[in-house]
Formats: sequence, structure tokens, C-alpha cells
Amino acid sequence: MQTSGTNLVQHPLPTPELRGRRKLLGAAALTAALTLACSASWAQTAATAPVKGGAANLAMVGEPQGLDPMVSTADLVGTIMQHVYEPLYTFDANWAIAPMLAEGLPTVSKDGLTYTIPLRKGVKFHNGREMTADDVVASLQRWMELNPRGKAVGKEVASLTAKGALAVELKLKNPYAPLLAQLALPSGMAAIMAKESIAPQLKDFVGTGPYQFKERRPDQFTVLVRFDGYASRKEAASGYAGKREALLDELRFVPVPSANTRVEGALSGQFQYADLLPVEAIGRIEKGAPAVVPIVTKNFGFPYIVFNTKEGVLASQPLRRAVQTAVGTGELLAAGFGDNRFFVVEPNFFPKGTPYYSDAGSKLYNERNPQAAKDQAAKASYNGQPVRIMASRQYEFHYNMALVMSEQLKKAGFKTELQVVDWATLVQRRNDPKLWDVYFTHSGLFPEPMLSPPQLGDGAPGWWESDAKKAALSAFNQATDPAKRGALWGKVQQVVYDEVPFIEVGKFNGLSARSAKLQGYTPAIWPFFWNTGLAK
Repeated sequence: MQTSGTNLVQHPLPTPELRGRRKLLGAAALTAALTLACSASWAQTAATAPVKGGAANLAMVGEPQGLDPMVSTADLVGTIMQHVYEPLYTFDANWAIAPMLAEGLPTVSKDGLTYTIPLRKGVKFHNGREMTADDVVASLQRWMELNPRGKAVGKEVASLTAKGALAVELKLKNPYAPLLAQLALPSGMAAIMAKESIAPQLKDFVGTGPYQFKERRPDQFTVLVRFDGYASRKEAASGYAGKREALLDELRFVPVPSANTRVEGALSGQFQYADLLPVEAIGRIEKGAPAVVPIVTKNFGFPYIVFNTKEGVLASQPLRRAVQTAVGTGELLAAGFGDNRFFVVEPNFFPKGTPYYSDAGSKLYNERNPQAAKDQAAKASYNGQPVRIMASRQYEFHYNMALVMSEQLKKAGFKTELQVVDWATLVQRRNDPKLWDVYFTHSGLFPEPMLSPPQLGDGAPGWWESDAKKAALSAFNQATDPAKRGALWGKVQQVVYDEVPFIEVGKFNGLSARSAKLQGYTPAIWPFFWNTGLAK
């Protein structure tokens, strides 16, 4: 729907079970209040159908640290490489699971342990060879070895085998409710790759997507070109699901670390799309109409602060608890977004009215109590080591929140060291526990709790492991009844508040912009550009 020239997209509220899994588990249909409030926006297209040809310059927040969609959980990598690689399953406009490279939903045994996944016939890789079950098995094995979410899934998998050329059988050790959602997420994707291209470090990016990799020049651009041999699904386009068509000849993903430069480039027509703009720019973007269209995505996601639980001063849970006491998340959100139309200060990880809403741990949220924090730190034998806070200005709201957090900690008697780096460097540095104590990031708000943040899985930066975590997540993930899962989520949320592996700051809305000439664009958390063309 349109409001004053703005694409106002109501991001779907988190819902406990996606449609595909509801069919598998026999759960009741979601209530109308939990469906996408304006799902028509997903299907929204310009009045004139996009034409074929041309190239689009797409301004991203920075340079991707790599292009391997399994190794990196960074949204930027997922945004780019979802055009090159595809998963077995994906999400439609209502965040229901839909098949992509799978022919249909899996057949599941009565005990919920064996999934038989049929594969589409005639799907070609970018090297011209047809996809088989062997490619799928090799790809998923790599994902379970390298990716934090993949590792979490891998612990639940007893076996993964090809059943002929066009079927895969996956056997679980125990029922695992998030399985299909885990296979569907674009970020840290369970991407299906040509098995001959698979290596510990990818050199050839050989997928099945509507675009194929052409060239990457660091700090200049990543170019994808149309794959003429693409085998599209026949269903109508819906969210990430259904028909995909490469209308543009080229997609040029341009790293633009300066948020202000992204704004100016969108206004001048240099960029056909500009991602994640500072919210204070909305007035200027609106004044750029009709040539420029602002896109406000409601319930876009949540900023969160990751703690290093492995090494350094905050490896101590009591000291993490002291930091938690010092932090005022309301002040952080105000600093990050300014306009209160763009953020919500609330302790619950999921909104009211959704099955995963819980107030567990809420007393530990937004305390902003420097004296209590100072007392807690003293009892935990804090001896003045600096708390190293890492943030990037490419996401301006990260940086602004980091500045405020640093001051809040100083009031509580902590020494702080603010490390401001570009996003690619942050993503690289966060893998080394010797280099940081805290870093700022954000995530989309998804319908399955296990999809984000990756710290709920295994091996993600922060390296959070504990018996309480294992027990809470095991009970949660083995429950296949949506009502039981909703109740069990509160116990997981309580463990997060108690052990402080990360702090969820609150909820926020996102601002991006597109050229009015970019037709057929569908607003999304990970922006995609199939079915999108340029007006002549």
C-alpha cells in the first residue's frame, strides 16, 4: 500500500509454525492477527510491467567480506548471493514455507524422524549440468560443517543420503521442529551448490539461481548477470517463493559505506536502490518524489549487542550481568533512530499477540542503573580492564548506540575502548575472541525463533555454551506442538537474560529507497531483484 509516496511494508509478525510445517504437524491455522498485515505489498508492482534489459546499481552498506553464503551469516552476503544460489525451501509472502529446489514439501514419517525430500527435475547449474541428489547431499553436509545454524541442525541429524537421482532422505535423532525453516533462511543459507565446485574455500560460485556470478572488484562492485538457462518455478511469485525471472541484464552491488552518500546517490539517480538509510533522511527522500520512492519496512528487526563469552573481561557472567544492569536500551534506541516512529522499547523478543510473546527476564531489561552495575562489577572483581566495543558506521544506528553504551558503562565505573571499523572488518574480527568484548549488529524479525540470532546455535561469534542453554533449547526444539513451543520459548528467553550472551535492544523499522524507474520491486528484509526491471 502507498502512503504519501512511501512504500510502507508491514513486516509479518513472528508466527510459531510456517504453513508447510503446519501441514506436516497438523497444527491449526494461524489467526488473522498473525498474518502479514499488508501482504499485498509483497505482490506490489508498478502499473506498467517491467521490461527486459538494462543494469541496476544497488547501493549496499559496504563491501562483503566474502561471497560464500554458508561461511558468512552476514545479511549483506545473503542479499547478494541469494540471486546466485537457491535453497531447497524458501518463504512466501506470509512467511510460510514453500518449496524452491525441492519439488514439494517433504514426506515425514509418523515418528517425525525421517524426511524424504523430492527434488525438481531439469534444474540446471550455471555450468550447464543438471542438479541431482548428490549435489544436495554434498551441499547440506558442507553447510552443517561450516555454518553456525548448520552446525546446530547437524547435531540433530542421524544421516543424510541420496535416494536415487531426485530425492534426499534426512533422518533425525529426535524430532526437530525448526528444520524446514532452517533450510529456508537466505542468511547463512543452506545453498545448493554444484558438488564439483565445493571446497573449504569457494573459488567458483556455481549455483542454480536466476543470476550468475560474473565479477567482483573489492571496494568497487560485485556484478551478477542473467543466467539464461534458469529453470523457474511455475507458481505465481509470492515473497521469496514462486516464479523468478531475471529481467535485468546485470545487477551491480556497489559498496557505499557512507549512509549519507547512499542517500545522495538515491536522490541523484546514481543508484536505483539504496539500502538501510538513516531514518532522519526520510524527509529528504519524500521530497525527492516522484523520482525516488522511500520504503519504510515496519517490524524490520531488532538491534542486539553480542558479548564475548569465551575470552576477555566479559567471559565472566557476573561482569556481563553488571554491563546489562548499566545499559539503558531506551537511550540506545533513541540515539540509534531518533524518531520514535522508528523504534519500540520492549523486553519481549516477540510482539504481544504472537505465540512466542513472553515477559520472561523483563526485570533485567533497560535497567540503566550505574550504581547497581558498579556494585555488581566490584563483587565480580572487575579490575579496570577496558571493555572493547566494536561497531561500524556503515550501519549508523550501530555506531550511535555504541557511543551511548560506552558512556553508560563509564558512568558505572567501566573503562571502555570504542573500536570503529568498516563492516567487513567487523565481520572478520568478530571471529577472533582475542580482539573484542562487545559488538553491535542487528537481525530481521523472523517467524521461527531458531533462525536468529545465530548465537542460539553453535559456534557463532560470542561462543555461548552452557548447560542451561542446551537444556532449554533441546526442550524447545523437540516440541512439535506449536502451543507447547510457545510456552517453552519463555524458558529460552529467561536463560538469555540470565546468562547475557547478547542483549536484544528493542524493535526497529527500516528505511530504504528505490528509483521510481525500478519497477516490480518487492520490499523485503533481504532485498531481491529478480522479477524487477527498469522503465525505458
